[in-house]
Amino acid sequence: MILGVLGGSGLYDIDGLVDARADEVSTPYGAPSGPLVSGRLGEARLLFLPRHGVGHRFSPSEINYRANVYALKAAGATRVLSVSAVGSLREGMPPGDFVLADQFIDKTFRRASTFFGDGAVGHVSFAEPTCPAFSAAVAVAAAETGVREAPADARFTPRAPRGGDDGSGKRLHRGGTYVCMEGPQFSTRAESLLHRSWGADLIGMTAVTEAKLCREAELCFASLALVTDYDSWHAEEAAVTAQAVIAVLTANVAGAKEIVRRLPTHVAYASACGCAGAAAAAIITAPEAITPEARQRLRALHGREI
Repeated sequence: MILGVLGGSGLYDIDGLVDARADEVSTPYGAPSGPLVSGRLGEARLLFLPRHGVGHRFSPSEINYRANVYALKAAGATRVLSVSAVGSLREGMPPGDFVLADQFIDKTFRRASTFFGDGAVGHVSFAEPTCPAFSAAVAVAAAETGVREAPADARFTPRAPRGGDDGSGKRLHRGGTYVCMEGPQFSTRAESLLHRSWGADLIGMTAVTEAKLCREAELCFASLALVTDYDSWHAEEAAVTAQAVIAVLTANVAGAKEIVRRLPTHVAYASACGCAGAAAAAIITAPEAITPEARQRLRALHGREI
């Protein structure tokens, strides 16, 4: 089993990798954000890419998402965990909490988010954008680190103390709707209130693009969101700033690293899912109309003829 991890703001490396190495790789979509780091965690192999690059060089709109996902798939990954910093749109999801986002609203407009096109048109199912079996394994790994699972209705309860409902530790929310905006600016107050009125729970800038590409690449995908702020809707909280985000991230990233460290053991026993065949019936272009270049790209991506 090979696990891929896409690290976000603050998560630029993974502790505990044995026989770690960093390789420069190329893809049909250009270069990924940086060297592909690989190593062993227990009996599993782990692949790691910091999506913003070494030193945080790429904004959310500048990331080469296709190259990142393609590089992980080409290196043998079967599951990809996306770790990202988010703002909370719910008082019951305070800064310091973790959320396994399972739905997305896509408001991006400047980035490539599909492997199809340019000679082969395809449409994958995306009603359930994350893998329930893989997400469940992440939840088990989180519980093993001492992160407590929040009640299903916790997001709608009055504001809890930061880091947990009684201040005694971090919590994990299983499920949440993540609005993905283009950025790099944070939300206006009007936007933040609008997203709350939609019933959304989180606001971020990266995860939906990775979710779409992982589905097309037939990779199990899970999104571990690290809540750092209340965006700009909360009347009693200061509007989000980069400095405030980094301050909360310092503690959250340490917890995320520990979850990743324990994850391979639980992924190995995850229940079966259908992610590996997600693109099997996606292509609607007539076979004789598929260009040789598209056929070659998709053959390399899916490991079969189209």
